[in-house]
Amino acid sequence: MPGAAAFFATARTDGRDWLVEADEPLAGLQLRSGGELPGIVATPALLELVRKARRYGLKLARAIQAQDDRERFTAWVEVEPDAGGEGCTIGIANWQAAPLAADDPAAAEERRAAIERHVAELSARLGPGQEVIAVECDCPELAELAARLREGQGRRWTELLDIEGNGHHEQPLHWRLLDGAKVTVPGSSRGWKAVLLPLGKPEAGQAGFDLLLVADRPPPPDEAAVPPLASPRPGFNAAIGREIAPVLRQPIARIIANAETIRTQLAGPLAEQYSKYAADIASAGEHLLALIEDLADLEVVEADDFDTAPDRIDLADVARRAAGILGVRARERGIEIDAPKEGESVPAIGEFRRVLQILLNLLGNALRYSPEGSQVWLRVGEEGGRARITVADQGEGLTGEQQARLFEKFERLGRSGDGGSGLGLYISRRLARAMNGDLTVESAPGQGARFTLDLPADGQPD
Repeated sequence: MPGAAAFFATARTDGRDWLVEADEPLAGLQLRSGGELPGIVATPALLELVRKARRYGLKLARAIQAQDDRERFTAWVEVEPDAGGEGCTIGIANWQAAPLAADDPAAAEERRAAIERHVAELSARLGPGQEVIAVECDCPELAELAARLREGQGRRWTELLDIEGNGHHEQPLHWRLLDGAKVTVPGSSRGWKAVLLPLGKPEAGQAGFDLLLVADRPPPPDEAAVPPLASPRPGFNAAIGREIAPVLRQPIARIIANAETIRTQLAGPLAEQYSKYAADIASAGEHLLALIEDLADLEVVEADDFDTAPDRIDLADVARRAAGILGVRARERGIEIDAPKEGESVPAIGEFRRVLQILLNLLGNALRYSPEGSQVWLRVGEEGGRARITVADQGEGLTGEQQARLFEKFERLGRSGDGGSGLGLYISRRLARAMNGDLTVESAPGQGARFTLDLPADGQPD
């Protein structure tokens, strides 16, 4: 390469875009980024430049950014393809490094949990002793396994699943030893792992766990097929909820998860602009997935035979879970969520999953429309045989006319560009009333809004 003496370091790749020779510090960066020497170029920006130079047969030069687990690097890179087109010669100049700010372990764990939730095909709620409480699964491949877990409610999940290499089911294993364990699913051609997400603070798992089953790859098209479409109800195309939604959920969730992996640079260092592109992809995917879920829920709640399961729940506990799930979003906007304190309890009768769905919708709206640096309160109470939880914010508030239209289908009060479908509150009120409860609002312009979910108290007549 002409002028090679002016380069700080040089390297060489072959026709597979493998780094076969490299001077320091590039050799060290390759290894610290999870690559091998020789091995595929592990720095995404450099790999892209090498592939373009080899593909087009042109000498390319540009500044690139990269990082490992300790430092962020910038360098001027020139890549020249070999005459035979089998590889490239790399020259590096103006190499500069700066230490990375320490990552927040809690934030990193929350990112991991969010990604795992997106791609999971079975989820179960476990108690503090890892006993099965509830199971949710829409994957036909896991239907038999889900049925076994439901039948075994009250037993430890490790007694009901086949965990590879674990011959100690009779001994209560610590949850950290089970997080990431490989699970055998009879009849499935895919590999599966169990993910355990602890709930409750200050001791992880004191409020139970979320158990997720995650596959090593998406299902093939024939396994993603859905049952024949039932006759639609007049006025609504049931194909959206029963036929389209099940097919779209998994690939969109995979897109979101992959985009989040890129955005958070869990798979390797990346230039800042590409990280921003990945964040946009993840956000758009989340909006699309939310719309699909809303349309599927709309079909369910409007069905003539729709009903809910009368679980015995604790409204304060559900509120704390909702606050935990949306805690990252709140911190990103500098909003403080004041949730019920540990030990506070309000027993109620309602379907756990549906109550959590309502609270996530109410709390998500409060975070979306509240000013940065404000507070959102979740207050629980019981009066006259009724259990109540109120979500209050410091937003702009609503006029009487807006409150009258708020729970109508597809009503967004003139808002645009916020990713909402206008179905969340409509569905939430339908769910509340299906559980012998109600959802109401109190507000005034400039005074925020107070949404109250009312349910039968546990042990009291409806």
